Amino acid sequence: MRRRSFDLRSRPSKRRYSKLGWLVFCAFLALLFFVIVRQKSSSPSTPSLIQGFNRRNKFLEGFNITEEMLDPHSISRQVNDQISLAKSFVLIAKESNNLQLAWEISAKIHKSQVLLSNSATRKTPLTMKEAESRIREMALLLCQAQQLHYDSATMIMRLKANIQSLGEQLNSVTEKSSKYGQIAAEEVPKGLYCLGVRLTVDWFQNKKLQEKQPGEGLVAKKLEDNNLYHFCVFSDNILATSVVVNSTALNAKNPERIVFHIVTDEINYAPMKAWFSMNSFRGVSIEVQKFEDFSWLNASYVPVLKQLQDSDTQNYYFSGSQDGGKTPIKYRNPKYLSMLNHLRFYIPEVFPKLDKIVFLDDDIVVQKDLSPLFSIDLKGNVNGAVETCTETFHRYHKYLNSSHPLIRSHFNPDACGWAFGMNIFDLVQWRRKNVTGIYHYWQEKNADRTLWKLGTLPPGLLTFYGLTQPLDRSWHVLGLGYTSVDPQLIEKGAVLHFNGNSKPWLKIGMEKYKPLWNKYIDYSHPLLQQCNIH
Repeated sequence: MRRRSFDLRSRPSKRRYSKLGWLVFCAFLALLFFVIVRQKSSSPSTPSLIQGFNRRNKFLEGFNITEEMLDPHSISRQVNDQISLAKSFVLIAKESNNLQLAWEISAKIHKSQVLLSNSATRKTPLTMKEAESRIREMALLLCQAQQLHYDSATMIMRLKANIQSLGEQLNSVTEKSSKYGQIAAEEVPKGLYCLGVRLTVDWFQNKKLQEKQPGEGLVAKKLEDNNLYHFCVFSDNILATSVVVNSTALNAKNPERIVFHIVTDEINYAPMKAWFSMNSFRGVSIEVQKFEDFSWLNASYVPVLKQLQDSDTQNYYFSGSQDGGKTPIKYRNPKYLSMLNHLRFYIPEVFPKLDKIVFLDDDIVVQKDLSPLFSIDLKGNVNGAVETCTETFHRYHKYLNSSHPLIRSHFNPDACGWAFGMNIFDLVQWRRKNVTGIYHYWQEKNADRTLWKLGTLPPGLLTFYGLTQPLDRSWHVLGLGYTSVDPQLIEKGAVLHFNGNSKPWLKIGMEKYKPLWNKYIDYSHPLLQQCNIH
């Protein structure tokens, strides 16, 4: 029995010892696990700390901030803060005609700036000993200015008045800038005027030039051959048209299959023919016409010509007397009544034998082969164009008067706009759907200029609504005449459009984009040198 009782007493002591060992062992494992996890978690944080320090250093360098300026006891920062506040008081003192106080504050500002400059030159922080007198003098003067004149309410009222005055001045300057910019954009450079005159003289004096024009031979047959690539340009600018033709020819894989149809006016007909007769463009066939020869182009058929005969329209565009000159000058530009501008709506009448044609503005540069345009499936549409609705400005409601019942009932104001300047037209579908008749309808409805005011794009949006096939954006890159364009878009673009007032042949052209246009002009040409075109 004793042996049995001894056994019963000894077993619990063994269990207690065993439990204690397990607890120590588990604690050791937990501690080991914690150490390992901490080491792993701390290792990736080191680069992030380094990155944080690097970002902080870059920030300090970008804003020209030194460690001394971040010190809560920095003397330099205190002096800088005083200077900033003092500059505000100088302006307010001048507004209050307190010139004496303004002069005193300005003098203190100058002394404080000299103090900071000396400190920066020797590359040591300012000390209280050398800056104490300047800080005290400036603080005393600022307190005096604040107590004398400038409570918060007065300062706010004066600042509001200043802001309003500056806003009015800004509006006035912006209006004048827009007006002068528009005038500059419409100006014909002396060099281009000289070129036209010299070419006209050459045309009438040199009979050989006239003999080079297309007759009934091979070139005449090409003008109506629908197996070739047909392009049209409507322009009175000889040099710009030459750039369009030359850039298209130089970047074409098969220039001998390209036909250019150029339509100009009576004044520029002879010089345009002379230029394209005396210069070759890699075998491209070129036809030059003048719109005055089109018998169908008369006031009974063309609304623009009929409207031009109206006295109210003439006053609006040529004198601006109807509204006391309130309408912006860009809306009264007579070029919007030019037939060269509106001829794009009569392409089937101009080229009755053609089935498909690419329309090009004269302010573009071609830098890719355009022949693939003719194999694009327009899916029964008439117009192939690049859409421009990546921004809200290029939607229908920005070009048209959406409040007008006719516009509101026929068109979606948020429909995507598109660009004139590089368009592929299916003339078979155009004739079948009577697109020119649609244009006539909307042009006549806008005789009072209540549907739209500016240019040919708004009537184009109405005319080709539901008849336009979107093209890839790279076919037509816009904006080189008024804004900055993504360099990657320019590099990939097939056609670069200098739309806007800053044309590359003008002095106001954007300098960074002029080389894209200039490289397609031979400035060594005798006529260009004689007219000082460079």
